[in-house]
Formats: sequence, C-alpha cells, structure tokens
Amino acid sequence: MRKLSRVASLVIALTATTAFAATCESLASLRLPDTTVTSAATVPQGAFTPAGQNGPTAAGSQRTPFSALPTFCRVLLTIRPTSDSDIRMEMWLPASGWNKKFEANGNGGWSGAIAPGTLAAGLQRGYAAAMTDTGHEGGSAIFALGHPEKLVDWDYRAVHEMAVKGKALIEAFYGEAPKFSYWSGCSQGGRQGLKEAQMYPADFDGIVAGAPGLNWTGRSMQTVWIGQATHKDEASFVPNTKFAAIHNAVLDACDVKDGVKDGVIEDPTRCNFDPGVIECKGADSPTCLTSPQVETVRKIYASVTNSRTRQEIFPGHESGSEMGWNTMAGPNPFGTGTDLFKYVVFQNPNWDYKSFNFDSDVDATLKAAGKLNAMDANVKSFLSRGGKMIQYHGWGDPQISPRSSVNYYKSVLDAMGGASQVMGSYRLFMVPGMAHCGGGDGTSTFDMLGALEQWVEAKKAPERIEASRMRDGKVDRTRPLCPYPQVAVYKGSGSTDESANFTCQVK
Repeated sequence: MRKLSRVASLVIALTATTAFAATCESLASLRLPDTTVTSAATVPQGAFTPAGQNGPTAAGSQRTPFSALPTFCRVLLTIRPTSDSDIRMEMWLPASGWNKKFEANGNGGWSGAIAPGTLAAGLQRGYAAAMTDTGHEGGSAIFALGHPEKLVDWDYRAVHEMAVKGKALIEAFYGEAPKFSYWSGCSQGGRQGLKEAQMYPADFDGIVAGAPGLNWTGRSMQTVWIGQATHKDEASFVPNTKFAAIHNAVLDACDVKDGVKDGVIEDPTRCNFDPGVIECKGADSPTCLTSPQVETVRKIYASVTNSRTRQEIFPGHESGSEMGWNTMAGPNPFGTGTDLFKYVVFQNPNWDYKSFNFDSDVDATLKAAGKLNAMDANVKSFLSRGGKMIQYHGWGDPQISPRSSVNYYKSVLDAMGGASQVMGSYRLFMVPGMAHCGGGDGTSTFDMLGALEQWVEAKKAPERIEASRMRDGKVDRTRPLCPYPQVAVYKGSGSTDESANFTCQVK
C-alpha cells in the first residue's frame, strides 16, 4: 500500500506542477514524495566547473570535457525514503536538443559519489542524465555500521528512487515523459543494473550491465581467499615484479590456441596453465617463482570453495589477468572486499581477514549479506515487457572474476527455458584481454549503450559489437565482440588487427 500511495502522490504533484515548470529554476518548487529539491539552476554553455576546479582552464592548457558542454539545467535533490536515509541525486537536463531519453548511471564499489564526467558524457549524447551517491559519502562501507536502512539504500533503493524521481523531473521540465529510459553502469553499477531488472522491471527499457559485482559476497570471500594465500607467510608473497613473467608464460602456453598469436587469449577457460612451469630451478629471480609462490599462484587461479561442502563459492582469476593482480594479491587485501566483513557481516572495524574460516564463516556471510547479491535468475518480468539487457565482462578482469558473469548468464538460460527464450532480449559479451571495466591488452573501447539503443528502438539485435584498442592515442586494432558463447574467429586471411577479417562463431 505504501508504494501505491507514493505513486499516487507523485502523480498529483506532477499534475499540479507541470503547468508552471517551464524554466529550470521553477523546478526548485517541484514537490515529490520524500524529496527536497535543493537546487535548480541553468548552467550556461561551457560554464560548468566541477568542485575543486576554480575558474576556466588556462589558455594553452588541455581543455576539460566540461568546456564543450551545451547549456543545461542542473538539479540537485535529497531523497529520504526512511528516517535514516539521505540520498543525494543530481540530474542534468539539456536546455535544447534533448533526445527524448533518460539515462541513469551506476557507481563503483561502496562509492558514495556523483561523477560529473559521467553526467557530462550523457549530456553530450543528448540525454537527460542522472546519478546518485547511493545514500552516503566516501568509498568505504563504514556507513553501513549500525545503519541497516542506509545499506538498503546502497543496495537498491537509491537507484530505484533515482529512476522514479528522474522520470518525474523530465516530465516536469519538458512537459512529457521520456520515450526511452536506460541504465548504464559497470562493476557496482553492473550489479545495480541487474538488481533493477530483477526487482523493478518497469524502471528501464534497456540495461547495460558491465563487469557486474553480482556475487558481492563471493567476490568479498575471494578477497580473503587470495589475501590469506598471499600472506600466509613471507615466502608466499608474490611481488608485482613477477606478474609479467607469469603473464608471459601464460601467453606462451595459450595465446595461439585461438588460431591467432596476438598477445590476447580469446577464451581463457580453454587455457590449462600450470605456474609450476616457471618454478625457479636455481636462485630466485624476477623471471621465476619459488615453490611457495607457485602454490600461491595456483590458489589465485583456483575457485574459492567451502572447505566443508567443497562447493564453489566464487570462480578464480582467469589466465591472462596477471598484470592486474596487485588489486587483490598486493601488499594489502582488497579493501572493497574486506569492508563487507568489517561493517556488514561481523560489524567490527578491527576485524582481521586472517581470522576468516572457510568452513564456519561462509554461511554467516551469506546470512548477513546475501541480500546484496544480484543473482536472481528470474528476469522474466523485465524481458516479457520488452526490456533489453546487454551484459559485458573482460576476460582479463583481475577484480571481479569474469566467469561469475558467465555463470549468471547460464543460470538465466536455465531458468527461462534455454537460449532461444533469452537471446532476443538478453545477451552477454565477453571481451578478450580487457581488465576491469576497461584497459588491458584487448579491444576495450566500444559503445554498448549505442548497441542497446539500436536493440530497443530499432529492434536490431547486436549480432556483433565493434571494438577497438587504443595505443598512444591511436587505434591499432579492431575486433568484433561476439554474443556468448560465440567467439571471434579469424577468417584466415588479411590483417589480424582488422575486425572485418573475423566472424562470430561457436567453437
């Protein structure tokens, strides 16, 4: 009943307000449930200056992307759906040239921040773009300690509130609802997108979910798994000066398995690399691994398992991800992962990751934090109403293991009755060589949102998505990204750096 009453009051507020909300500044008086419009101001062309940057860019220095922005209406809101909520939302609405669409953007990690650059990118494409701080400030999960409602805000409520309030702002400002509403996010933003499809299927017409942290508890336990292996003792630690040697050995073993020697592994699941091949035969050196280090590396590649049930908790890192291992296998465990245990599971800021027991503490973790996962395979409501979703993940991701995306995609296929029931609405694109949300040795520059628009608006399903690799500011390679389980297969002639010489096939 509470949801119905809020929707009803929203409609009443819009009916009363739309008639006079002809200017940006008039949005300051817009009345929305549980919401205060704290600012509504027109930003002239090229005049936006993000916090911490005073004044215009000096002549002769590099232009910021904000200097080219068109005139827009900047609206800041505070949303308080509960007495302990304090969700900040920001929306940029083009003063002219609006493309009739709404773009909501995701966050990263435990981040409580709104990124002006993300909003600027949406604005430049003609979108009315929005973002939220998920209900807190800072990049730590300390906000959740003693504040269960704030954790709910971070989990899903802030995003849903942004979807509702964003559409209301658009209708009030332009006098019409958006024709299409899209979600775009990577990492935590990918998890947020999947949650939207699972919990609020009517919020968006299309969702881009990149490298989603969908198994939030599993990734956190992997943080501990790798941390305990890496710091078991002094001899077990693998310095980052050895990552290149491991990576090169992986390429020597598996690069050509896809038929092209190009420094990228097309499908790491076909690579059976054993780090024992570079075990030191004599003195320790940067080009080899000591016996304890070999065991550490094997642990990094291995799936996290429950020591009692032997069930997989989270897939291990893939061959080809080694150059980014400092994130989890560095001098300190990955803070995003350990924060879950400090502030949510055990609620003890002094908790020590070395105390985690993979027998007794797994169930405790799932009980305390399992609700944060976005692993519900039932997305029937989202797909049946015409929603489209593109999920993507880099095979070289050293932060969120890419097989977690593959596993989720397969679970949706199982729940929905097979690929024939899903491919028309939901596709997964694995990106060879790409690290977390970008970077790496693969073709990690692409336009997923553009492909999604074509799918939603023109009914043109993405059979392949063109991608490129930038080196020294120039494109030096193009490749097609293929819908899983297809991979890019070389035709046998022409440059292997040109996408036209590859087809998408199942191998």
